Amino acid sequence: MEKKTVLVTGGAGFIGSFLCEALLRDGCRVICIDNFSTGHVRNLEPMLRNPDFQFLRLDINEPFDLESFPELEPFQVKFLGIQEIYHLAMPTAVKGYEQFKLQILLANSVGTRHVLDTAVKYKARVLLASAGTVYGARPADSDGVDETELGIVDHLNPRAALNEGKRFAETMFATYADVYGLDAKIARIFRTYGPRMPLFHGHQIQDFVLNVLDGKPLLVMGDAATTTALIYVTDVVDGLLRLMKADKGIGPVNLGSDVNLKISDVAHKIMALAENEVKLEYEPPLAYMIPLGLPNLHKARETLGWIPLVRLDDGLKKTIDYVRANKLLLTNAG
Repeated sequence: MEKKTVLVTGGAGFIGSFLCEALLRDGCRVICIDNFSTGHVRNLEPMLRNPDFQFLRLDINEPFDLESFPELEPFQVKFLGIQEIYHLAMPTAVKGYEQFKLQILLANSVGTRHVLDTAVKYKARVLLASAGTVYGARPADSDGVDETELGIVDHLNPRAALNEGKRFAETMFATYADVYGLDAKIARIFRTYGPRMPLFHGHQIQDFVLNVLDGKPLLVMGDAATTTALIYVTDVVDGLLRLMKADKGIGPVNLGSDVNLKISDVAHKIMALAENEVKLEYEPPLAYMIPLGLPNLHKARETLGWIPLVRLDDGLKKTIDYVRANKLLLTNAG
C-alpha cells in the first residue's frame, strides 16, 4: 500500500486534532471520529479539504462499522483495512465534569470495547491515550512515578469515571492484547497545554490566558505553593507517534514533563508574555483535585528516543497568540 489508513477517535479534540495534522504530514490517510462533546469543528478546518482526511461525527459509545459510511469509499476500508488506531475519545472537562460523567464512564469501557473490536477486525495496531491520573495522588517521597508503580486510586470518588476508568481501559487493552495478539500500546499522558484547548472547562492555563487578555483576575485553585508540570501538545503528539512505531509489548509509557512548576509562577509568566499585569486570587481546590505525580521519563527517553522539546516560554507564547487571534470565536463558543 502506498499509504497507511489511520483511525483517530476524539480527533476533533485538543490533542487529537494536532495528531491528525501530524499523521497527514507523514503521508497517512486519516479517519477522524468525534461527537463534539468537548472537541470542535474549528480544530479540523485546516484539514477538511484534504482528500486524505475524512471526518465522521459519531459517538464511539454506540456500535459503528466503518465500511457502512459511503464517505469512506475512497479509502477502500473494506479491501485495504485500517493499519493504526489512536484512541483519544473522551470528554476532558474539569468544570463540566458532572455533565460528562456518564459519557466518560462509557468511553472508558463500552467505547473502548468498540475501538478494540475494530482493531481486532482489521488486525490494526492500537494505542490508548491514558492519563497520569492512573497513579493516584503524588507520593510525598517520590521524585517521579515510573511505569512499574501501581498507584492508589479511590474507585468511588467523584472523579472515578475518569481516573479508575482509565485504569480499566488499560486493563481492556492488555486483555485484548493477550487474547487476540493485538499490538496494543498505552500512553500515560500528563498535564498538557497549548492552542485549541477548550475555554471555560477548568483548564487553568487556557483560562489564565483569556483572563490576562481581558484584564481580569486569575483564579488559582490552591495556594501560592501549589505546583504543576506542563507538557506542550506537539511534544505529546511526537511521543504518541513514536510509541505507535515502537516494538510490540513495550508496555505503558509516560509522556509528560518532569519539571515541577509553581502555578503562580506560570501565571506571572503568562502576564509577562501577554504584557498585562492582573491580580492573582486563590481559593481551595475542589475536593477531587489531587496533586498529580511527576512522570519519570526514563523509559520514553531510552525506548522511544523522546524528550520534550518545546520550552515553556515558547509554548505559552503560542497559546497566547492563538487565544488572542481567535478570542471572539472562542468566547462565543464557550
